Amino acid sequence: MFRRVAFAVFSAGLLATSACAPITSYSGFQAIDASPKDVKVGEDTKSTVRGRLGSPSTTSTFEDDIWFYIAQVKEQVAFRKPQVVNREVVAIRFNGDSEVVEAVDHYTLEDGKVVAFNDRETPTRGRELTILEQLLGNVGRGGMLPRDDESVPGNRPGDRR
Repeated sequence: MFRRVAFAVFSAGLLATSACAPITSYSGFQAIDASPKDVKVGEDTKSTVRGRLGSPSTTSTFEDDIWFYIAQVKEQVAFRKPQVVNREVVAIRFNGDSEVVEAVDHYTLEDGKVVAFNDRETPTRGRELTILEQLLGNVGRGGMLPRDDESVPGNRPGDRR
């Protein structure tokens, strides 16, 4: 009897721990035949890099002479938010005139910086109206009656609509 209970508890524990194995997802640049780390400074050009590695993940916003190859690995356990466990960014800088590789920089997850985004609307200057002020704002202004006020935009002199 003790063996059956111990086996049941052991099986339940093993099943519970195996159910919490992380789901791993890979995204970005996948090195198949060559790695961005194999690019040689002063020897390779844009065409040889593109032929060996393919198109870059992205290019620099302000300069077309910097290419980025980006890869990252995320893990998600059960219903929790996915977490990035590995990130590699390789920045390859080319000479603008000769298109020869000037520098190859490697960045990892530790080199990154956390940026706090504010996903709400940008605040504007002015007065914010409450719901009641918005609903009752035109009460008493007489917007239903025609007016002879020529200073109101959209009215023509003598127009009585």
